[in-house]
Amino acid sequence: MTNYNYGDVILVKFIFSEGGGAKLRPALVLSTENYHNSRQELVMAAVTSNVKRRLLGDTKLNDWKSAGLLHASLVTAIIRTIKQDMVVRRLGTLSRKDLQTVGRNLNRVFGHLARL
Repeated sequence: MTNYNYGDVILVKFIFSEGGGAKLRPALVLSTENYHNSRQELVMAAVTSNVKRRLLGDTKLNDWKSAGLLHASLVTAIIRTIKQDMVVRRLGTLSRKDLQTVGRNLNRVFGHLARL
């Protein structure tokens, strides 16, 4: 099994609900090594090249090229849990600055969890 780390940008194979195909999409790994050691899943945020559609919790990436992405992109607040075997490959890693900004923006959506 390949290990993925918090902050890795991965390419994920999403299977259509009808079962008639799949689409490759980039995503950001949000879960930690401890989580991965005890589960077969990853928690990830969707990445899109539609940078004009920026909603609450989304983060436009400054260092998208160094993260292995082909186009200007943003990390969305669309969070999913996927099986690790859905990952095709690791594309790169977000810069520390972009990752900190993602964390701050997701905290605007999920900040109440820190207060539990």
